[in-house]
Amino acid sequence: MQTLIEWACVLEVRAPKPGNVHPGARFDDLDWRDFVHSAHAIAPILATTAERGVGTAIRDAVTATRQVAPSNTNLGIVLLLAPLAAATARGPLREHLEPVLAGLSQQDAVLVYEAIRLALPGGLGTAPEGDIAATPPGTLREMMQLAAHRDSIAAEYAHGFPITLDEGVPRLAARWPAGLTDPRDAIVGLHLELLAQTPDTLIARKCGRAVAGEASERARQVLARGWPDTTAGQDECDRFDAWLRADGHRRNPGTTADLVASSLFAFLLIHPDRLEALNPQWRLPTETGQPPRPSD
Repeated sequence: MQTLIEWACVLEVRAPKPGNVHPGARFDDLDWRDFVHSAHAIAPILATTAERGVGTAIRDAVTATRQVAPSNTNLGIVLLLAPLAAATARGPLREHLEPVLAGLSQQDAVLVYEAIRLALPGGLGTAPEGDIAATPPGTLREMMQLAAHRDSIAAEYAHGFPITLDEGVPRLAARWPAGLTDPRDAIVGLHLELLAQTPDTLIARKCGRAVAGEASERARQVLARGWPDTTAGQDECDRFDAWLRADGHRRNPGTTADLVASSLFAFLLIHPDRLEALNPQWRLPTETGQPPRPSD
């Protein structure tokens, strides 16, 4: 499982998704290799979530990330992958996920709140109930249910990971057939489809719901123009990417990227053979973390 966790995180950041960090685009404080180092740091921790407990694993993974990255690279990914990893350790993911979510405790919530404060994610603000600056009054799932209307990651906890399992996995399966040697278009396509369907809640928190809705409409336009098979679609994707990166990257669709990572993990659990067909340039980075950039 550790290897699949690391693969999911590394594949997510290496795909040139509009608005996100990848080998061809960075933020002022983050390079794609920061995400690779983070993936290597969290994989062994999340792989032992069943033994540690979900809250402890999340707190420990965020702590490990802070030691290798200059700022928050993966809080959302950690939040999503921890219960998925705990369920997978018990047996088939879909069968065991709901018992894991139902068994989350108030102590899990305390530890996750600690992790969120440590990660210092952008755009959190305050909330009348379940504010991360306060002591959580209920279990982790109950706190996620309170936030589900405004945060897609919380909604995954509340509703059993429908975006990851019912949208992400089948969409990846349609785009990533056996024998595919370069998965970048498959991953970018998933990113566009998820964003087109569900407004990114990180954008909504930072810029408002109207801007998040516009981002979804622009993603739909990219797909409608035939990306990646047409010049019009590719040009529209380039314009979309530039728009997302304007305004100091405040329109970064980071929550959608997190959902891409969780979808990749769940997909690779079912189809680990897809990794065997990848071009050698996609080999998993070593601990020293200087993987080659995929050729264009």
